[in-house]
Amino acid sequence: MFLKKFNLENKTAVVTGAGKGLGRACAIALAEAGASLIIISRTKTDLDKVSKVIRKFKSKCKSYVCDITNYNEIKNIINKQKKIDILINNAGNNIPEHFTKVKTKDMEYIVKINTIATFNLAQLCALKMIKNKNRKKVGGSIINMSSQMGHVGGPIRSVYNMTKFGLEGLTKGMSIDLAKYNIRVNTVCPTFVVTPMTSKFFKSKKFKQEVLGNIPLGRMAELSDVATATVFLASDAASMITGTSLLVDGGWTAK
Repeated sequence: MFLKKFNLENKTAVVTGAGKGLGRACAIALAEAGASLIIISRTKTDLDKVSKVIRKFKSKCKSYVCDITNYNEIKNIINKQKKIDILINNAGNNIPEHFTKVKTKDMEYIVKINTIATFNLAQLCALKMIKNKNRKKVGGSIINMSSQMGHVGGPIRSVYNMTKFGLEGLTKGMSIDLAKYNIRVNTVCPTFVVTPMTSKFFKSKKFKQEVLGNIPLGRMAELSDVATATVFLASDAASMITGTSLLVDGGWTAK
């Protein structure tokens, strides 16, 4: 009886950065739970591959090639949707640099994609959710993909820290403003996960050893660890959870 609350049938979910890594895993997991998908990425070939997997679960899937930092394009995509129940605000990036060597153009790019674009997309999706007359009854869920680095500092990650700590604050503020519509807002905060974005960092044995030394469970997160966390927060099983963070960090921030 209780496990029915994890079912996402009749729900429509938007996932950004859905072509690879965490976004791809989250989109597939949501489809497996019964949701229809609207997937967004900058690369059509990646989207086509993910769409094929999603359709194996008999889920509907629309895909759009878009850079989420292009406000007019993302606005057009969101506004043309019939309804949105779930947003996985996943697209983001990182350029590791020592604080004293951060280039202005790199800082501005990371802020633009991790903070400004994330804010804009959340606002557009929230406005779309609110237009549904049945929203208070059916609820809604916005999940901002944060990081353990939104809770603790890390070397050569000052800009990334800044954007993810900001995302945690945005999530709390959003959750209060949107609560009256029964739209819940939370973050998922992974530790290091081996994805196309992070794999280049793990070529350094020293870096890999340092990372594993900071994770009490002694391993990096799997894509499935993060994807299942998002399905939980997207579902009615988490209907009383809003304005908080689900840390998928193997104990990194417990120390």
